Amino acid sequence: MSTTAPRDREPAIRVQGMEKSYKSLQVLRGVDFDVAPGSIFALLGSNGAGKTTMVRILSTLLRPDAGTATVNGFDVLKEPLRVRESISLTGQFAAVDEVLSGRENLVLVARLRHLKNPGNVADDLLARFNLADAGSRKVSEYSGGMRRRLDIAMSLIGQPKVIFLDEPTTGLDPEARIEVWQVVQDLANQGTTVLLTTQYLDEAEQLADRIGILHEGRIIADGTLAELKQLLPPAEVQYVEKQPTLEDIFLALVGKDSRAGSSVASGVASREGRS
Repeated sequence: MSTTAPRDREPAIRVQGMEKSYKSLQVLRGVDFDVAPGSIFALLGSNGAGKTTMVRILSTLLRPDAGTATVNGFDVLKEPLRVRESISLTGQFAAVDEVLSGRENLVLVARLRHLKNPGNVADDLLARFNLADAGSRKVSEYSGGMRRRLDIAMSLIGQPKVIFLDEPTTGLDPEARIEVWQVVQDLANQGTTVLLTTQYLDEAEQLADRIGILHEGRIIADGTLAELKQLLPPAEVQYVEKQPTLEDIFLALVGKDSRAGSSVASGVASREGRS
């Protein structure tokens, strides 16, 4: 009988005492957190908080000054090749070739990873990410949301167990952000562990099973949304009229909210008729 515990019983990501400085600038000052397999962990922080530095360390692109980290049970310093086999990384900007079509991008990556039937792999991912109709079009013709979906699709080739998404919705419009949110949720539902860095509070609130708040190089809070809410005084109950947000209005008008779309559109038309 083997005495080694299955890796899927360990945290998918474990970080302990992580430190990193750039000359005199100390970016990480002893970071600790765990991420459960098949969950979404949001690393929340303002610009310059050290989120990208943390991702680069976990993806073996940067050596820490101190501390340890394991990804899928493999040490990022001692077993970097095993870590790379287990992960995929999507940066802040879509790493796609605009000259190629969406399908050609996927086939290229599948071939680089020496997968059998790269065409079938590409077609399956195009269908999964609702890009089948655009598969033959050049990526230069894609919208921001389509590029990001293609970028994430490319990162899933080879079925990595852990995926790092470094601010994946930066620069996207509200409609494209929601498309990416759905993709991220689907990944977790299918068993992929997701570490998501973001500076958008609503993004972390919408997606994350757990949230770590990184501030001045340290995790100052780590828990579920419900647990984090308990850190504040109890909310006062007030009765107010809830007005739609600008995002609600935008999505209703472009047809993404069928319940509100007709009422908002009719309201706009009614006011125009009276003017």
